[in-house]
Amino acid sequence: MSLDWFAPAQCVGYIAFVLGVASFTQKDDRRFKLFMAGECLAYIVHFALLGNPTAVASSTMSLLRSVLALYTRSRWVAAGVVAMNLVLGLSLATRATDWLPLGASCVGTLALFLLRGVPMRLVMLCGTCLWIANNIIAGSIGGTALEIVIALVNVTTILRMARAARVAQPA
Repeated sequence: MSLDWFAPAQCVGYIAFVLGVASFTQKDDRRFKLFMAGECLAYIVHFALLGNPTAVASSTMSLLRSVLALYTRSRWVAAGVVAMNLVLGLSLATRATDWLPLGASCVGTLALFLLRGVPMRLVMLCGTCLWIANNIIAGSIGGTALEIVIALVNVTTILRMARAARVAQPA
């Protein structure tokens, strides 16, 4: 498959990349979620231009999830977002790989609403791996690069958090 690195779809993917990386540099949770919402919005346009409706649906749910997470950590809201992802999957998925972005959105929702610290980051890393697979299959250059960078940042952060927890434990 030949890819045009400067096609409109790829350029929007690069914008998603910048917003995604920017979100993970934020120390303030609110700013993190706002940048993540911007990343999701760019992903919606990116995957629409690539003709990947399940990734559009998943990105839309991730945008909704990011905005809702600004206001609540409710298990019921998380369950509702996961249920909506499953409904979208049942209505849009035509092949097994269509479930990759929907699964990533479900995993991210559960992590964001229900977990904290290292467990949250480990579950988010699983979702990131699903997005990497989806983006490679979809031919998304910016999206693949973004998710690989996010995976590396998450692994680094997990290691730092684990090291800090070991140092904090009394001998």
